[in-house]
Amino acid sequence: MIRYFTAGESHGPALSAIVEGLPAGVTISPEDINNELARRQQGYGRGGRMKIESDRAVVHSGIRFGKTIGSPVSLQIENRDWKNWTVKMAQFEKPDEDTPVITVPRPGHADLAGMIKYGFEDIRPVIERASARETAARVAACSLVKVFLRLAGIQIGSYVSSIGPAGKTSPDPHLQALLATGAETLAKAADSSCVRMLEKENEEHAVAAIDKAREDGDTLGGIIELFITGVPMGLGSYVQHDRRLDAELAAALISIQAVKGVEIGTAFENARKPGSQVHDELFPGKGDGPVRKTNRAGGLEGSMTNGKVIHLRAAMKPIATLMSPLQSFDTTSMDAYLSHIERSDTCAVPACSVIAEAVVAPVIANALLRKTGGDHLGEILERLEAYKAKIAERFRL
Repeated sequence: MIRYFTAGESHGPALSAIVEGLPAGVTISPEDINNELARRQQGYGRGGRMKIESDRAVVHSGIRFGKTIGSPVSLQIENRDWKNWTVKMAQFEKPDEDTPVITVPRPGHADLAGMIKYGFEDIRPVIERASARETAARVAACSLVKVFLRLAGIQIGSYVSSIGPAGKTSPDPHLQALLATGAETLAKAADSSCVRMLEKENEEHAVAAIDKAREDGDTLGGIIELFITGVPMGLGSYVQHDRRLDAELAAALISIQAVKGVEIGTAFENARKPGSQVHDELFPGKGDGPVRKTNRAGGLEGSMTNGKVIHLRAAMKPIATLMSPLQSFDTTSMDAYLSHIERSDTCAVPACSVIAEAVVAPVIANALLRKTGGDHLGEILERLEAYKAKIAERFRL
């Protein structure tokens, strides 16, 4: 099975990641990783940090002559801003008298609970690791898995349906046409927008909303629409709670900093309707196997893929650091203070959508590997094709 770990602080020397379990024989180029890192850094509403960093990964192991070799892939992303933090984030030297100590937590952030949990008097260590800067390492790690899935005919893509008050929750009219050629076609269309929206009118409203929030010293969240195409029927399992694919996908998405809600298909809308208007009816089809004319289940039934496009929705809350800070208190004196201000974004929903694409990749890849097994790309693809042929035979396609 594929698993990955990340390490590093927001203003430390570097971020790093180890990816274990990638099959051998997957062709990887530096662009496969760095293009995903560049996508993560884009988006209207990003802060000053993105003007400093230009993320590129250096691979230290696990790839030879452009192909994975079955051993762990390790990679590193330099933090260019580290040169400005060598004193405040010194690893072995003692702090000097001028090193600031942060004792006023931000509402909505890990600050308060983190300093209590780990016994800190200074919130800085919490800020450093809880920061969404960590997601750069996740995107780099998971970009390798996206390549593997692409070779298996599985694509992942996303767009932003709303930012703050701008946008809409109904499906974009261009959606089905874009998904027809794979979810990465959708992702490319979204990438052409500075807020990753598909309709120009929604983009203009979102940009205006971000500008207004920036003027007010405020922040904005939004909703991400995520799609996975090319997934065969029968991945996942209902036999144990920890193998339920819907649970694994939801966990991956909600692990992203500031994501507070996940929806599969039109789940919340479904909850307000009778079952007769919710479940996707089955039709025998003629030569094409079972047909569903709707996809309210989001491609998952009984915690398994049902052959339809997987559709997930994630809700990202507004970023916790406000330039017009909220009320807080000093944890040393217990006096009331306005909360700490840390350099931050006004809106990071477009970046979050790229991160969402990344984190679901290992979940889908592991569901595939549980079904096919195999240590080398060739044998995995052979077994996948054999499984698809069995499905076709079962329905006499």
